[in-house]
Amino acid sequence: MEKIEKILFTYEEIQERIKELGKIISEDYKEKNPILACILKGAVYFAVDLTRNLSVPFILDFISILSYGPSKETYGIVRITKDLDINIYNKDVIIIEDIVDTGLSLAYLLRVLKAREPSSLKVCTLLDCPGRRIIDVPIDYKGFEIPNYYVVGYGLDYNENYRNLMYIAVLEK
Repeated sequence: MEKIEKILFTYEEIQERIKELGKIISEDYKEKNPILACILKGAVYFAVDLTRNLSVPFILDFISILSYGPSKETYGIVRITKDLDINIYNKDVIIIEDIVDTGLSLAYLLRVLKAREPSSLKVCTLLDCPGRRIIDVPIDYKGFEIPNYYVVGYGLDYNENYRNLMYIAVLEK
């Protein structure tokens, strides 16, 4: 069984950064009603806490994509397994992601959603891991930048385990 190697961010550090992101996004969208497209399953914890820190009206929707299997490596193939319920045509959309690493999943999702012609499309991620980047993708709002670690907790999983941890930790290799 895998073990936690070290804690990267405590619950308190995560909450403080989410509060800051909430203020920034609220300011940027003060005259708008954005659609928050939360990527299931990993970003749910982040999305819930982020919405609690927004002072602007918003619509929350969910999309699920599959790009990782039971190992720590990506398949390289991405597909939508649950689509948005809301039409995003001519709407302001913010993709809420748990982690951007290779960029493959996000690049695919950006392409799919841009084809639906939203008035704007931005990305908000809790974690950015540029050391694993294969495809350059825009990140408009980011919680933390991390080195090339495999992390779990606060929604991030390994084989569907560890999502419920209140902190973000490095998983021992």
